[in-house]
Amino acid sequence: MKLIFLGPPGAGKGTQAQRIEEAYDIRQLSTGDMLRAAVAAETEIGKQAKDIMARGDLVPDEVVVGIISDRIEQADCKNGFILDGFPRNVAQAEALDAMLVNKNIALDAVIELAVDPDVLIGRILKRAEESADGPRADDTEEALQHRLRVYEEQTAPVAEFYASKGILKTLDGMQEMDEVTQQINAVLKEI
Repeated sequence: MKLIFLGPPGAGKGTQAQRIEEAYDIRQLSTGDMLRAAVAAETEIGKQAKDIMARGDLVPDEVVVGIISDRIEQADCKNGFILDGFPRNVAQAEALDAMLVNKNIALDAVIELAVDPDVLIGRILKRAEESADGPRADDTEEALQHRLRVYEEQTAPVAEFYASKGILKTLDGMQEMDEVTQQINAVLKEI
């Protein structure tokens, strides 16, 4: 099973991806984790990423897609993968799509967790208050408003891109965690 999870910051993508990873024995792939692993392994693309990151620059889409390309060929992805937090914009979605076509791999579904932004901000601020590690630096209302605006401007159009391909499944991310997991499982049973 090859999946993408979409949704704004705090929608529960990571939590749900972990649950699906365990239930279906497919790998949750975080682009940040993959970048760090490629750098540590000193792969060709990892060397490129290391130089870019050392300058403090953002890693270009083609490098990130290259790292994903290498990663999905590893043995632990033989049953599939979940991309969580990528693609972040339509250009990345198009680059990812082209890479998958070249590998003769088709996405099974793109699962979007739809949430109410006002409720989401409250949820994240509450999570920050209850965190044993203390709040993250970007868990302020101003930072969250900014992150949600960026999501709406850049990432929300990715859902339209996948809807046009007929693989987008939009679910109610405002339900309790277990309810959202049940919704995802229902979608996956149809695949």
